[in-house]
Amino acid sequence: MNQEPVVLEQNGHIATIRLNRPEELNALNYETLVRLGEIVDQLQFESKQSRVVIVAAEGRAFCAGADLKERRTLNEQQVRRNVRKIRDVFTAIERLPQPTIAAINGYAFGGGFELALACDFRYAVQEAMMGLTEVSLGIIPGAGGTQRLSRLIGPSKAKELILTARKISASAAMEFGFLNGVAENQEQLTELTHCLANEILANAPLAVYQAKYAIDKGSSVDMQTGLDLESKAYEVIIPTKDRVEALEAFREKRKPVFQGE
Repeated sequence: MNQEPVVLEQNGHIATIRLNRPEELNALNYETLVRLGEIVDQLQFESKQSRVVIVAAEGRAFCAGADLKERRTLNEQQVRRNVRKIRDVFTAIERLPQPTIAAINGYAFGGGFELALACDFRYAVQEAMMGLTEVSLGIIPGAGGTQRLSRLIGPSKAKELILTARKISASAAMEFGFLNGVAENQEQLTELTHCLANEILANAPLAVYQAKYAIDKGSSVDMQTGLDLESKAYEVIIPTKDRVEALEAFREKRKPVFQGE
C-alpha cells in the first residue's frame, strides 16, 4: 500500500483525494495536512484534466479528526500552527473551481466532519457516524465548522449539534440536511459519488465552474450583488468554444463534445 498519508488518484476526468492512514482512522496530523494542501494546490491548476474531485478514505473511517496523539506532544504555538493549517487547507478545498464530493465511508468526527463540510456534496454509508465533537475536548471547531455548518443547516440546528458534541447517524444527518444521500454499503457509496460526478462531467466544465463560483460567492451577499456576480460569471462563458459547440450540437441534433475551452 502507498505509504503517503494522502494519495491522488485519477480516473478519466475524476480526481480522487484519498486519506491513507487507516490504522489511525485517517486522523489529521501535520504531515497529512501538508500533503493534503499540496494535492489541493495541484488540482487548483489542473481543472482542465480533473473536472470533478472526490474526497474519500481508506479503511473503516472517513476521518476521526485531529490526531490527538500528536496534539498531546505539541506546545501552544504548534497547536496554533496546526489549527491555521487545517483551516487554510479546508478553505482551499472549498475554493476549488471543480465540484467536490465527500464519500463518507465511516466515522467523520471533528476535523473529519469539517472536511466533508468544505465539499460541495456529501454522501455517506448508512453505518457512518459523524459530528462536531470538539467542545467535549475543551475546544471548538476550528476548521470552519461553526461557520459552514450554520450556513448549511441554519444556526439553531448547528448549535444543537455543536454545543452538545452529539454524534449522529447517517439517517439523522440526512434529516438535519447535512447529506445529499445515504448508501447501503461502500460499493453503493462509490456508485453514488461516481454517478453524480459523471452527471456533472456531461456538462461544459467552464460553465460548471462559473455556476459554482456564482453560487458560492453570491450566498454571502445581498441579492443585487449576487445578480451582479452572476452576470460577470456569465460574461466569462460567452467567448468560450464550448458555448459555440453546444449551439452547434443542438443544431445538428447530437450530444455536444466539450473541451473545457
